[in-house]
Amino acid sequence: MAELSQDPERVRRAANRSCGTCSHCCTVLRVDELAKPAGRDCIHQRGERGCSIHATRPPVCRGYRCLWLQGGLEDDERPDRTGGIVDLESTGIGVQLSIREVRRGAFDESPALQSIAERYRNEMPVRISDAEDVMNPDRPFRVLLPDGEEQRVSGDRIEVYRDGQLAEERVLPWAERIGRRVSLWWRSRKLRHIKPAG
Repeated sequence: MAELSQDPERVRRAANRSCGTCSHCCTVLRVDELAKPAGRDCIHQRGERGCSIHATRPPVCRGYRCLWLQGGLEDDERPDRTGGIVDLESTGIGVQLSIREVRRGAFDESPALQSIAERYRNEMPVRISDAEDVMNPDRPFRVLLPDGEEQRVSGDRIEVYRDGQLAEERVLPWAERIGRRVSLWWRSRKLRHIKPAG
């Protein structure tokens, strides 16, 4: 998760914000200390009553702040109102806006998420994924780019749309395919070693 710069207006908004009844990050985040995979509801979440282990919650929960909490989105764009968690993420070669739908299809049903994506897509890639089936290495995601371009990625295959029309289909270059497979192998190896909480 990337942090925003110290813009005075953003800092002012962030200072006045709290999660309130929103607990979408409790579903979206992976929390190794609790053996909680990404995309599953946390067993300690009690709906609007909040987290039952809030005082002793793990560091990843304690430190996480979505873009709305950081003051980077408008007041009415809190995740429980839009249907998605929005973050800035470092990609190693730059920054992308990440929109993780709490349930599949939320982006297409949410004018607010679409508006956020449009505001950012000319400055950086906007990656849209859902919180379901996160262990599936071939699960689809979308990337919105400037000038009306969208890439729909599923496994090693990419469909490129321009202004809503399919313009091109291709396979990831061989180096990216190898890098992707190594990354997926390493991630699955790490996740096998997570011990259940308790």
